[in-house]
Amino acid sequence: MYQLFYFPRNASWAPHILLEEIGAQFELVLVDRKSEAQKSSDYLKLNPTGRIPTLIDGDQVVFESAAICLHLCEAHSSSGLVPDTGTPERTLFYQWLFYLTGSIQSELMLYFYPEKHTLLPEHAASISAVHETRITEMFALIDKELEGKEFLLGDRFSVCDIFLFMLSHWASDFAHPPLAFQNLGKV
Repeated sequence: MYQLFYFPRNASWAPHILLEEIGAQFELVLVDRKSEAQKSSDYLKLNPTGRIPTLIDGDQVVFESAAICLHLCEAHSSSGLVPDTGTPERTLFYQWLFYLTGSIQSELMLYFYPEKHTLLPEHAASISAVHETRITEMFALIDKELEGKEFLLGDRFSVCDIFLFMLSHWASDFAHPPLAFQNLGKV
């Protein structure tokens, strides 16, 4: 049985959804960010980055949401949530997964935690505003990509769609929230 160390609506949301989707047996272990439990010595022994999520699979410990999801999909290959190796669909899958996690998710971290990216606290609001604009442009690109499609990979539901769902909900307070876009609103 898997153990997923999580915090609600955190980056653990995608692996949590995936565990449900593949029908795996798992236990949720709350890491209370409000009390900074992710910085405790016990948690840091599991995940030296002090970030959430962390997955325990037997003797193996995996951190980073995308890494956890890829690990789970390889362990449950019959789920079909990752295209077959060596196919054009697999290349497209990697493209969108890395765009979602390496670009949009990274920009969202700047938006949510601007004070960590400046020595001048009075600049925090402008950092968030700039990143909201950038992220909205990224969601507009994805909205265009979804035109005429049900999922990012066309007619196939994948881990990319799980990440897109999570990130879209994280940005729900934007002036132009992702789910207000014509095609993203169907996600």
